Amino acid sequence: MDALTLLKNDHTKVKGLFKEVEALGDRATTSRERLFKEIDRELKLHSEAEEKIFYPAFKQHAEDSEEREEVAEAYEEHAIVANLIGELEDLDPGDERYKAKLNVMIELVKHHADEEESVMFKEAREIFDKSELDQLGEKIARFKEQAKAPA
Repeated sequence: MDALTLLKNDHTKVKGLFKEVEALGDRATTSRERLFKEIDRELKLHSEAEEKIFYPAFKQHAEDSEEREEVAEAYEEHAIVANLIGELEDLDPGDERYKAKLNVMIELVKHHADEEESVMFKEAREIFDKSELDQLGEKIARFKEQAKAPA
């Protein structure tokens, strides 16, 4: 599977989890916490794969400064989301700020994923050939499998 399809599948999976958590009532703190933990795992694994494999390759192949700026922006968006995740990990799911922070994180991730898919992935299809995208996909898949394996 090519890298862009693999990464887009991750986006789709996380957006599905977002829909589940958004459908919960105000008092569903246990379910919200369980779903957040799953979202947390998925986002961390996805972000790490992008930051270690996809973004460096994209930046190396970037043909202009705008494409390189997109990579810098993507790293910054990941940092903001990671900060919010850290704050959520430290909050009790019953805290009134928890749901608000979670909603902000969800909106940021949706924006980030949509922007990647509409801009960066489109450009990647132009600056990489199919075999390069397939190789990146293999690297990402291996990375994710190794990261999921018990230590």
